[in-house]
Amino acid sequence: MEVRAGERLAWLLLCSLLCVDSVLGKYVKGIVNTKEDWVFLTRFCFLTDFGRLDFRFRYPKSRCCQNILLYFDDSSQWPAVYKRPEKQNCYQKEAVLRPENNQVINLTTSYTWSGCVVEGDGDEEVLSCVGGRSFRSVRERWWYIALSKCGGEGLRLEYEMKLTNGQSFWTQHFSADEFGILETDITFLIIFSLVFILSCYFAYNLKGRQLLHTTYKMFMTAAGVEVLSLLFHCVYWGLYARDGVGNGSLKLLGKLLFSVSFLVFLLMLILLGKGFTVTRARISHSGSVKLSIYMTVYTITYVILFIYEAEFFDPGEVLYAYDSPAGYGLMGLQLLAYVWFCYAVLVSLKRYPEKQPFYVPFFTTYTLWFFAVPVMALIANYGIPRWAREKIVNGIQLGIHLYAHIVFLVITRPSAANKNFPYHVRTSQIGILLSSPKGGEGGESFPHHAYGNGSFVGDSQPNFTELFSIQSDPVKTVEETVACKGPEVPRNSEQKIITTAADLTSILPPPPIPPRLAARSPPLPPRLPSFTEYFSMQGGGGFGTKA
Repeated sequence: MEVRAGERLAWLLLCSLLCVDSVLGKYVKGIVNTKEDWVFLTRFCFLTDFGRLDFRFRYPKSRCCQNILLYFDDSSQWPAVYKRPEKQNCYQKEAVLRPENNQVINLTTSYTWSGCVVEGDGDEEVLSCVGGRSFRSVRERWWYIALSKCGGEGLRLEYEMKLTNGQSFWTQHFSADEFGILETDITFLIIFSLVFILSCYFAYNLKGRQLLHTTYKMFMTAAGVEVLSLLFHCVYWGLYARDGVGNGSLKLLGKLLFSVSFLVFLLMLILLGKGFTVTRARISHSGSVKLSIYMTVYTITYVILFIYEAEFFDPGEVLYAYDSPAGYGLMGLQLLAYVWFCYAVLVSLKRYPEKQPFYVPFFTTYTLWFFAVPVMALIANYGIPRWAREKIVNGIQLGIHLYAHIVFLVITRPSAANKNFPYHVRTSQIGILLSSPKGGEGGESFPHHAYGNGSFVGDSQPNFTELFSIQSDPVKTVEETVACKGPEVPRNSEQKIITTAADLTSILPPPPIPPRLAARSPPLPPRLPSFTEYFSMQGGGGFGTKA
């Protein structure tokens, strides 16, 4: 396959060194050996004018004569025969085909268009059929290829098929429902990479101000794993665009990483809703247990979904991952997470109303995100045509994830103009809060302090401007940090600063009264204005020395 310069550059971007030997088109091969008289082989979504099937079939002449059947997705064709109890007879399944549309390829030497010839294979003669077929329709259609021999003793066939759409690098090897997936994944890979780089830059600034909390690190993890997921998907689709086969392990790994990114982000949202690193330093023991159970159930359900998709999805039907018991279970868990999220945010706002600038936009934007996933699944199952489902769902799903990441990046940007910034307690202060001997509410809750833009005025040095303050009224306030040695001093619930207030006017002794001058003392010599006295000596008896 000859690749143009721009396409070659794109391929190099997708790690072309991992490619295997190239062939043209979606490539499928296999061996059929069954007692059934009708079996499904593969499916492909062809374009309106550029669909092409190239085939090579071999089977013993003694098993003649077998047919290749070409069904399309009209309700009177494939849906009318596949897994329909009323049409289990092979003859009934062949009867729906239209001979004038060349939907039957008879694998015999008498049918010229099949390209069959008799070849010797040891002591047995075989029919070897090599040929092709073009597909034209009014719109993109799914075509289903089956093998039949009605009334025979079973089927035995070796087959190789290449299915293509045009000659473009971006379409030739893709089914029509997969058009644009590679370009979409490359675009989102670039955007998510920028999001991850920007989050690293923000994290550097937050760390310098001692505001890089665990929840922000979870966001960075979710964004980084999302980038890896898209990278593996791009490599898979790049390989598929090159040889029509791809590497299924790369696609599976990309899906697993996509799920991991989703789970980490979901856990981060629930933790933020409960106030972790925003209004409290840790989650209660019961809350941690509930979160662990929930995330374990969610992870197991995801694993079941992957197993179900790999083992139980019928290749003869165009199915979506959420169109399964495990998929509906995931949608239910998503709605349960939203209920939990709502309750957690309301409790946090009730206890810390000064955090409304963060929690109100946070709750509003991520309410849309929580409902976007199940709504997308329902629309994909019932509202999107099957010949366009995969590419549309792929774009919508990535768009939902990008929306969630960009919103969080905006509301947590370390800028003095950001009124929604959630963090106000420095990471160096959390250790003091967690060292509470009581270990209760006083040790896990942050002090009531709304986010102030002054946190971003200085540099990474601690702020010492609030350690000491003296009031001008008769009551003096002394603020001091708890000393490391000496007698134990009672600590307040915040474990940071002890404030002592006392009326010192009744404790301090009165100021001393200056002594009165003697009546006979000579008056002090007057000072001359505008002159400096360098030397001055006085003595008894009125004697003096002048210089």
